[in-house]
Amino acid sequence: MGREIERKFLLASDAWRSHVARSQRMRQGYLCGNDRASIRVRVDEEGANLNIKSATLGVERDEYQYAIPVEEAHRLLDTLAGPQVEKTRYWVDVDGWEYEIDVFEGANTGLIVAELELPASDAEFPRPEWLGEEVSHDPRYYNTELARNPYRDWPDAS
Repeated sequence: MGREIERKFLLASDAWRSHVARSQRMRQGYLCGNDRASIRVRVDEEGANLNIKSATLGVERDEYQYAIPVEEAHRLLDTLAGPQVEKTRYWVDVDGWEYEIDVFEGANTGLIVAELELPASDAEFPRPEWLGEEVSHDPRYYNTELARNPYRDWPDAS
């Protein structure tokens, strides 16, 4: 079993864009999502995987991830998954820490979220000037929730 410790942030500016190391488009959908766990299928430019995550609110969750054939992933997304999330992920290095910045598309266009995986929940990490408000404890920003309740439908979406 893996343990994911991840912090999520909104962005205060686009200054991160000049530091992008690489990017990748992603499409993902959820086969199951309830108050205990979510089961996700993701296809990206490197392959496909099945991911099972506990639904714990906060920065720490159990996570299992398995590579699956791309053809099977597309079939699962096309036949079993409900609403999907599409995004481009950008990787930005800040003092040896790798921020993943997701620029959402489709029903979530306009939303940009930075994520940082940590070795411990109390780990110190660099906070670049472009990092904005932390939203780690707001379930609206979980991808499983964005599939069900997209950003465009939020009353306060900008």
